[in-house]
Amino acid sequence: MNEADALRMTLSDVAALAQVQRPVVSMWRKRSAGSVRPFPEPAALEGGRDLFDADQVAGWLAATGRGNNPEAVGDAAAFARVPGTADGSAQGTTLDALTALLTLKAMTGRALGTLSTAELLDLADECDPDDWFLYSELEAKGASLASTAAFADRLVDSAYNAAAAFEQLLAARFRAGLREHSETALTESTVGLVAAAVVELAATLGGNSVFADSTRGGSDLLIGVANAAGEGAPVTFLTADDGGGAGRLVRRRLRVHGVDGGQIRVDPSGEFAVHGPVVHVAQYPSPGEPGMDAAQILLAVEHLVLQIDDQQRAVIIAPARVLCDVPLAAGATGLRSGLLRTGRVRAIVRLPQGLLRSKPREAQALWVLGPSFAEVPIAERWTMVADISTRDLAEDVSQDLISDIVASMGARATIRAHSFRFARLVQTRLLLASRKSLVVAPTHGSAPSLSGAGAAVRVEELVRMLQAGRTEQSAAVAVLPGDPNTKARPVSVQELIAAGNLRYIKGNRLEASDLTPSGGTRVLGPAELLDPNGTQRRHISLLDFAASNPSGRLTESGDVVFCTSPRPAALVDVEGGSAVVFPARVLRIDAGDPGGLLPDVVAADINRLPAADKSWRQWRLRRIPDAQRRNLAESLTLLQHQQQEARERLERLEELATLITDGLAGGSLTLTDHSSMLAEPQTEGIQ
Repeated sequence: MNEADALRMTLSDVAALAQVQRPVVSMWRKRSAGSVRPFPEPAALEGGRDLFDADQVAGWLAATGRGNNPEAVGDAAAFARVPGTADGSAQGTTLDALTALLTLKAMTGRALGTLSTAELLDLADECDPDDWFLYSELEAKGASLASTAAFADRLVDSAYNAAAAFEQLLAARFRAGLREHSETALTESTVGLVAAAVVELAATLGGNSVFADSTRGGSDLLIGVANAAGEGAPVTFLTADDGGGAGRLVRRRLRVHGVDGGQIRVDPSGEFAVHGPVVHVAQYPSPGEPGMDAAQILLAVEHLVLQIDDQQRAVIIAPARVLCDVPLAAGATGLRSGLLRTGRVRAIVRLPQGLLRSKPREAQALWVLGPSFAEVPIAERWTMVADISTRDLAEDVSQDLISDIVASMGARATIRAHSFRFARLVQTRLLLASRKSLVVAPTHGSAPSLSGAGAAVRVEELVRMLQAGRTEQSAAVAVLPGDPNTKARPVSVQELIAAGNLRYIKGNRLEASDLTPSGGTRVLGPAELLDPNGTQRRHISLLDFAASNPSGRLTESGDVVFCTSPRPAALVDVEGGSAVVFPARVLRIDAGDPGGLLPDVVAADINRLPAADKSWRQWRLRRIPDAQRRNLAESLTLLQHQQQEARERLERLEELATLITDGLAGGSLTLTDHSSMLAEPQTEGIQ
């Protein structure tokens, strides 16, 4: 294998190099065929995909001026396929060798492409005499090591330094399909959040910061911590003495960034010991053990919990289904409860979906470990819980969450002095007793809380204001202060579906060509949900609906039609008989066992949700006591009728104003007497 053979690109790689969308490259290839400068022909075929010579492609981009990267020629190596990756094993071997060569180049400062294989191995032996992080990787390349070293030099030239080239290689693991290196990769915002929390916790311990990662291969978080810590203060990194490929990659990555560290002796059972003020950071499943199940994750956390003392802190990120959600396997449930009883779990935070690149629909969670406050009676111990699963990890969200996390490490007096934005304190015994998720999000967007007496007074005041000046009073709405102890707890949609109180019905796939502005069955989709009072209406004939959806169903009276995008929205289909078009869907309340649900309340709860909250199965819905459901339904029906009358009156007033204005301005009308128009009409009810 020579260097020219190594520099190959797919069309996706070409798009990345040119900084354009993938279809643009196909268009270039098609339109330039037969021209003076046609797109380069494929140089090879791999797995059914065309591979192109990277230098030829870069030259074509430079000659034609196509794309948005004026440095395409110099950057070509950074976007080329890793050389010698015809199969999965070769991919891993070559990536290991390249990262080892980049580490060697960073440690020695020498150009490697001019050295022979023997000279490269001698240099590696000098830098790694105990074969702790790079010698074996270079030796495994055999006779092809010299050409791989030449490619490593080109990578550094493209990236400007060895550390940047190393990071580009790791970023390319997703394009190259290297599963073992990408299965547990977190997004940059997630790494930044965890790293910032770790650094802030270290600052509270005083002295030189020491960071430890006892997992197998967690280099993303460690590099994030190194970047967050900056170059000003001296820091020490401790990593597991893992001899596997993931552990060796961690040590190479730290070395290429100029970070030296010590080793943590981890027993085969997973136990280890680290002394003094230390902040631990861990991701589970770890990159070196991507197949860990819930019990294995909690056992690993248990080893960490048993190791730390009151001088140490830890930030753990793992799937929310393990750290805070339910249900959990019986054995894992016992493990999690035992960890909570230690008192060291100071904070539990449920994070949004999309933070794990390979599993964008799996939510993650944080556990933050700290002092146990042994002097506090077990029954009085507390844990901070927060749910930001519906928020984006914007800078202000991350900063305020980290502030809450740091405050959670303090004693009760410190916590009381802190104004929490996302978190709330829960007695640990209540978490242990609960059969629900450890992190329960409060109902979003609810109105400011009033006492029962205050709310009753305000209702009476509003009724008097609405009835003022009317000869015919609107139907009275009479209320009395209620008993807060009888309030029903909000329940998630998933729990209500499991209990049979709710039924979920998918939307129908309808062709846009079948929809008409009028005639036929009413259509409900996101457009109608987002603008329920809009003038635009869509309909479909029953024949067309039945033809395109033989098993499709129409709504029933009282169905709640909802959507999640572009934001949560819902309405109650009072009449029924509508065709719901996907991505809108239906929640149908069981008439025989509603579980305290009322359609109007369900729709109101959904419409109050923040725009980012798209996990509809986790939405929590308020319930009405059975004795009050009928009264509330009748009152809401009356008020909605009067709201509709008011809207119709407003429309007539607007039309009247327009006619008078246009008529007088155009000379077609003459205004003779305006006093009669200003008289208040005598109408029934609230207008």
